[in-house]
Amino acid sequence: MTKNSDRGGWRPPERDMSGAGSLLTEQRNPASVDIDTMSASDLVELINIEDATVAAAVARESEHIAAAVELVVERLRRGGRLIYVGAGTSGRLGVLDAAECPPTFGSDPKMIQGVIAGGYDALVRAKEGAEDERDAGRRDLSAREVGPDDVVIGIATSGGTPYVQGALEEAVRSGAGTAFLSCTPVENGSVPTDVTITVLTGPEVITGSTRMKAGTATKLVLNTITTASMVLLGKTYENLMVDLQATCEKLRDRGCRIVATTTGVGYEEAAAVITRAAGSVKAAIVMQKAGVDLDEANRLLAEARGFVRKALARRSRK
Repeated sequence: MTKNSDRGGWRPPERDMSGAGSLLTEQRNPASVDIDTMSASDLVELINIEDATVAAAVARESEHIAAAVELVVERLRRGGRLIYVGAGTSGRLGVLDAAECPPTFGSDPKMIQGVIAGGYDALVRAKEGAEDERDAGRRDLSAREVGPDDVVIGIATSGGTPYVQGALEEAVRSGAGTAFLSCTPVENGSVPTDVTITVLTGPEVITGSTRMKAGTATKLVLNTITTASMVLLGKTYENLMVDLQATCEKLRDRGCRIVATTTGVGYEEAAAVITRAAGSVKAAIVMQKAGVDLDEANRLLAEARGFVRKALARRSRK
């Protein structure tokens, strides 16, 4: 017979959580009650049907997501940072979104950061108990010296993760901008924030498994926040990632194709222009389209706050 001590260190809850079953993310999905009798094809169909509802749930929060974008852009323009805080899947998605911004948008790695309960080891090995440590959330934010120029987005799909709540408390205390993303009604969170995003994805196919629909919704929201913020900060020209960091063959090729597409030159000439632009795709476009040298291209971009379209418009008015 298996002992209780063999079951992941089982012990009774240290606090009364009997009300947790009322959370939207903890409720049973009637469509999947008989999931353990389904065939592989039926399982795939069911999960796909449930996943198809996520985009609409995110769309219903568009106004609040836009408010979060405006908050982020305001703080980043001040030279501040965007810091995601989460536990488990939420924390991993925050770290992932932060990690993808520098190669895509050329942003400073310090500009957008992800903080996960249990530290970076929790990215590859679950540390579920770390989410219960409210004081650790406060300490981890305090260690980053968060201040009024920063914005902290807490991610807790079930609403009340103590680690995230502690981090948000520290963020509020420090005067940082704050937002909270959850997939259950906001009354389950206890820290007032500047923006609240509540994406009601409903009960999961596997009860309580928020790595599924709630996780998908989180990925969509975080992608939207950082992408929209980077666009508003001048990190794109048209729909092209002109501030990319060409750190691999794929991105070097993409940079050449971007310059060729936007200026009408051939691929080889585009590569040569980027070389003259010291590797800057942005500057290369301005140099080629405006017929200026690198110093002038950089001056125009600085005056236009990094926006290629505005830099070109300034040149054309002269």
